[in-house]
Order: sequence, then structure tokens, then C-alpha cells
Amino acid sequence: MFPSNEDLQKSVLNAIKWQPMLHAAEIGVTARDGVVTLSGVVDAYSKKIEAENAAKSVPGVKAVAEEIEVKFFDSMYIKNDTEIAGEVMNAWKWNWEIPHNKVKVKVENGWVTLEGEVEWNYEKDAAQKSIEKLIGVKGVSNHIMLLYESKNDVEKTAVEDALALNWSLKNKNIEVNVSQNKVTLSGTVESIYQKEEAGRIAWATPGIWSLDNELIVQYEYDYAY
Repeated sequence: MFPSNEDLQKSVLNAIKWQPMLHAAEIGVTARDGVVTLSGVVDAYSKKIEAENAAKSVPGVKAVAEEIEVKFFDSMYIKNDTEIAGEVMNAWKWNWEIPHNKVKVKVENGWVTLEGEVEWNYEKDAAQKSIEKLIGVKGVSNHIMLLYESKNDVEKTAVEDALALNWSLKNKNIEVNVSQNKVTLSGTVESIYQKEEAGRIAWATPGIWSLDNELIVQYEYDYAY
């Protein structure tokens, strides 16, 4: 049968406990009908991301409501917006995945907003991931748009083959539909991690301009008796 709210809460707390960056006492967890809410205060944005990813990996979690607040209690972790912007540019300086001339950065009260246009989704992801662990960052809004120069349509078999090669998605009920440069994923998976992993893999397909990830998180014991 589907895990009880108490069991799911314990499973998420246990997953968080095993994350090297986190102290379980920092994060509060509540669970209700597959929806997990994370709360608490951490001293780094990267910890917030780590807690969210840990919760998403737990079987039975269908959605995560993230209410963790980032606060800096040590003066060495407090930076003004100009310093943070400089740290972002330094982080990008030697990263070949990020087209520096196509991405703009705005920092307001520690919150970083990314804007611009890039050709590949991995460039958009790299721009964000490279700054998640920077000192002083409280959050990131990634508004970078994808604008491909290639006009070739996406090959459906390319997406299907890539999904089939991933160990966590093999033999899952994932349907791929392609309309020119748009890909739609539908069907069921067993965790939010699998849903996001399927989306990440699909985004890496040459020619894709947009993705609708309609996969439903369906715990394998939802209908068990």
C-alpha cells in the first residue's frame, strides 16, 4: 500500500540525513498524501538545493513544497550585490559551457536573476549550477531563453534511445511525442527524480526548442491492496 504520511516523512528525513552538506536538524519535513513540505533555515543556497533533491529522490514523493530560508549568520558569508555579481562572472570565466556574451546577470538582495538567449539547454543549466554554491547567494531565478540556430526537426527515436540508456528510466512507461522541434513526454514514473531526469535527457536531444514534461509520478504501490 502507499506509505503513510508518517512513513514518508521518516523516509525523507533519512534521505536528508545522508546528504553530506546537511544537518537533519536544519530541515523540517511534513508529508501529506505524497506532498512533502520542507522548511527551516540554512546558511547556504546549495544546502537548500541539496535538501530539495534528497526529497525528490524518495519513492512515494509526488510533489515538493520548498519553504527553506537562506540566512547568513557569519559575516564571512555576507556579501553585497556587487560582490556577488563579481563572483558570478568569475565562476563563468573559465567555463566553456557558458556563452558569456549571451547571458546577463542581475543581483538584488542576494537573489541572482539570469537572462539572455542561448542555443542549448545544457548552457542554461550550466549558468545556474555554476553559481549555486557561491557564498552570499540566497536564490536563483533562471529566465534564460533557448533560441536555436538549427532548423532540423527532432528525431523521436533519438529521444527514445537516450531514455532507454538511462538506468533509472529503463523499462519505464514513457511515451515520446515529437512535433517538429517540440517534445512531449507522457506516461508514468515512480519518483520526481525520474521525471526530472527524463526531462534533462530529452533536453539534450539535438534540435529541441521546447519540452512539455507531462510525466505523472505514480508510486508503484499506489494501487496495491
